Amino acid sequence: MKLPDGIPAEILLDSIADGLFCIDADFRIIMINRAALDILDIEESDAIGRRCHEVFHASVCETSCVLRETIDSDKPIINREVYFVKEDGNRVPLSVSTSVIRDNKGDVVAGVEIFRDMSIVENLRKAVLENYTFEDIISKNSRMHALFEIMPDIAESESTVLITGESGTGKELFARALHCRSFRTDKKFVALHAAALPEQLLESELFGYVKGAFTGANRDKPGRIAEAEGGTLFLDEIGDIPPSIQVKLLRFLQFRDYEPVGSNITRRADVRIIAATNKDLSSGIANSEFREDLYYRIAVIRIDIPPLRSRREDIPLLADSILARLQLMRGKGNKTLSGEVKARLMAYDFPGNVRELENIIEYAYVMSRSDRIESSDLPSDIVSASDEEDLRLDHVQNRHILRVLKANSGNRTETARQLGINASTLWRKLKDMDVV
Repeated sequence: MKLPDGIPAEILLDSIADGLFCIDADFRIIMINRAALDILDIEESDAIGRRCHEVFHASVCETSCVLRETIDSDKPIINREVYFVKEDGNRVPLSVSTSVIRDNKGDVVAGVEIFRDMSIVENLRKAVLENYTFEDIISKNSRMHALFEIMPDIAESESTVLITGESGTGKELFARALHCRSFRTDKKFVALHAAALPEQLLESELFGYVKGAFTGANRDKPGRIAEAEGGTLFLDEIGDIPPSIQVKLLRFLQFRDYEPVGSNITRRADVRIIAATNKDLSSGIANSEFREDLYYRIAVIRIDIPPLRSRREDIPLLADSILARLQLMRGKGNKTLSGEVKARLMAYDFPGNVRELENIIEYAYVMSRSDRIESSDLPSDIVSASDEEDLRLDHVQNRHILRVLKANSGNRTETARQLGINASTLWRKLKDMDVV
């Protein structure tokens, strides 16, 4: 079909509600419509001439590019679900379709990608889980729900927050939730993992440096504090920050000013600090490894996240959610977890907490050859950790109920509250176990 003379192709493209862009053989964008620009929240000048992965930032760009897959296989992709990561770090779920354009010789001259914003669908899914979620945090546990209740008040305050918990419990997820519920949500959330950097590099990453500060400093470079201006700076594993930097961080928390490495000019910043640690900072204070005055500056409000083994009722819910997210990001599969798999997971203690659960589910997702993930798809150490007596989900649940009941010295009201069930449900379960 040929458009009437005088009508540019852009008018036709901009009339399409879905996002659409075309690339050349070098994967550079040669055409993009208005819907795509709106979904990606960019200007046309930010896209034309650039390689698509530089603009799109989708979950599949670096590992399994859908356009490259279409070109290599000569098969179009229809409605594959992926995530696009915006400049502010927020993820937008998309449904992507691709095809190629060939010349008379059969050579690929262009690729076409059409995508649809699936945020509405994702929001509906979240609405179903609304009773069990706070932002992206999912839990049925009563201790977690007690945190959910106070999180909005903490988020709206300007107080510095210390989040404690074992490794893998989701401390950064809590920090992001606080940022998203604060009045700073339209500004950046910047994370710095202190344990991953040596002392000199950590200082320059945090405070920035000026040209000539050290060998290789050929230009001024702003630090994470400057990057987070107006927003939130998340300092993960703050217990690993060296004493020399603790002094400078204390000054920033007290006066909100700092000096970049190599500079004697004081700069100010409007940044909220949220810190996290998996260490016992009181021991660090006793051993003179962590400043007591810094501790009281960061622990104005403290959030303690319970380990996954203390909230086993969350394991099936989290496992299903992780699997659904995996399938959305990978764009394939419609797998489910068998009851036996969930029973084995609930019988496991998860020393690595939610992060370990994510790894286990991803392993099973990859190893499974059917739409139903079975125990044989789990890592061998998970299977061996649960014996034959613990295979039934009911048995694992009953064992957890009795553990909580014992911890509460037989107080059924408190037990029901901690389990997140009503008293009549607890009475019925105890009756089934011949405990009543």
